[in-house]
Amino acid sequence: MPGRTNLEIDVLRTFVTGVQLGSFARAANQLGRSPSAVSTQLRKLEEQIEQELFKRVGRGLALTDAGEALLSYAQRIIALNDETIATLKDSALEGWVRLGLPQDFSELWLPAALGRFARTHPKVNIEVHVERNVDLLRRVEAGELDLVLAWGTPDTIGHGKPILEVPMVWIGPESRSVDVTSDPLLVAAFEMPCVFRAAGAAALAAAGRPWRLTFTSPSLSGLWAAVEAGLGITIRTPLGLPPSLATINASTALPALPSATVVMHISKGSNSPLVAILSEILEEALSDVARQNGNVLVDASRKSGSSNEIEDGLDEV
Repeated sequence: MPGRTNLEIDVLRTFVTGVQLGSFARAANQLGRSPSAVSTQLRKLEEQIEQELFKRVGRGLALTDAGEALLSYAQRIIALNDETIATLKDSALEGWVRLGLPQDFSELWLPAALGRFARTHPKVNIEVHVERNVDLLRRVEAGELDLVLAWGTPDTIGHGKPILEVPMVWIGPESRSVDVTSDPLLVAAFEMPCVFRAAGAAALAAAGRPWRLTFTSPSLSGLWAAVEAGLGITIRTPLGLPPSLATINASTALPALPSATVVMHISKGSNSPLVAILSEILEEALSDVARQNGNVLVDASRKSGSSNEIEDGLDEV
């Protein structure tokens, strides 16, 4: 049809990759293109939509309103393109993939990610195990699970690929105020070993705050119920927080908490292409969560800047 503009998949992929990586220099390297070629692609994209995609913020670049809108459409176009190719090309793949992940993720974005995988690989069966962090790490190490997403600590991150860095927060009931000055501080937590309980205990010890454990559970739903009932506050991340709970504003009465890292682990014996494909889909899904919750999640490869800021954008853009 005369006059119709057609956006190119490769150009959109460059745009999305640069934003997700937080750097078009990194995007150029990952996509095997020169910085000048990437700059040309982005300029062509701006000419096609007749809008500027970026604005200068400090020493970096940030997306304009038009850039944010295009990013959403571009991700959907690329996903549909890749799904079409995978369905036609890899539909003959068969087998099993054993996936493990913590309770925080089971209802957040997993259904959509697994649905995408199932549509492109209808002959593949996915066996999902939702378990505690310590059990997930043990089972992927033993080869009982092919792919695991787990909360990482300095001694476990080295065995996997960091995906996201998520702030830990103090959590209490949404419907009532909590006395965070009580002595001792009442705390509900998972049974040990637990990344969040250990971080909270260390923070309280460093601050000289006495505390008392009032409730323990291996179940996240049980922990949420205890906090909602007022048995104590807890430490977790904002991921999957029920509406009945809320983060507690970090005041001088409560010590600051570190971040937790989402780490992807692949069993040493799992060299199936299916595992690689699913790991890529899960990583993309987490990246989308990071962008949709810019004030909550930060890509683990980026230690500063907001999720929509491009740290070292190309000079030509």
